[in-house]
Amino acid sequence: MQVHVAFTPDGAGAAPTGVVIDVIRATTTTCQALASGYERVFCTTEVEEARALREELGEGVLGGERNAVRIPGFHLGNSPREYLEPAGKTLILSTTNGTRAVVSAAQRCERVLIASLLNLAAVVEATYVAEEDVIVVCAGVQGTLALDDAYVAGRIVELLGWERTDAAEAAARLTSTWSGAEEAFRASKSGRNLLENAPELEEDIAFCARESVLDVVPRLVALRDGAAEIAL
Repeated sequence: MQVHVAFTPDGAGAAPTGVVIDVIRATTTTCQALASGYERVFCTTEVEEARALREELGEGVLGGERNAVRIPGFHLGNSPREYLEPAGKTLILSTTNGTRAVVSAAQRCERVLIASLLNLAAVVEATYVAEEDVIVVCAGVQGTLALDDAYVAGRIVELLGWERTDAAEAAARLTSTWSGAEEAFRASKSGRNLLENAPELEEDIAFCARESVLDVVPRLVALRDGAAEIAL
């Protein structure tokens, strides 16, 4: 089996399994929300799309951000610490980079798993058991490489132990650049953007940097009018 890493969604091709990462913070938030009791998460690309989906469903918690700041009129932002208790059954999430990456992967891959450091061991095990080539898709920051996502991709590559493309090898080697995840996250553009635009959410960085504390593997259920439905 082979593992490849796409450092941005635009660089991702098709593969049997896609593993999506936006560790700061959309995929971390998705993992935490489902572990906390939300039944499903809809990942949407546009703000109005999220609002329209909520109206269509007749229910749902609107969560999300643009440039790390909660979207006006939404119930919650994109801090995983806001999702430690469920505020409803359905979360409709729209973020600057991460939810777009999930939708992109859903359009290209037969199977899509949602990864963060919080569920690292669980998602690696699910990927390993599937025994199919996998592409790890990093959300990046507005079309460019993000060190935080690349770090998590490297950890996935290391733990899988499969044949690596050059990009996967680069991601694995990148992890040794820092002493740990939090250092890598603070050095990344994503981390710096969070500290600049929402300094009150600095604790999110340490929260997102915890490894294998959740035993959940969020998966794509379906695409609904362009929104990716994610559940356990």
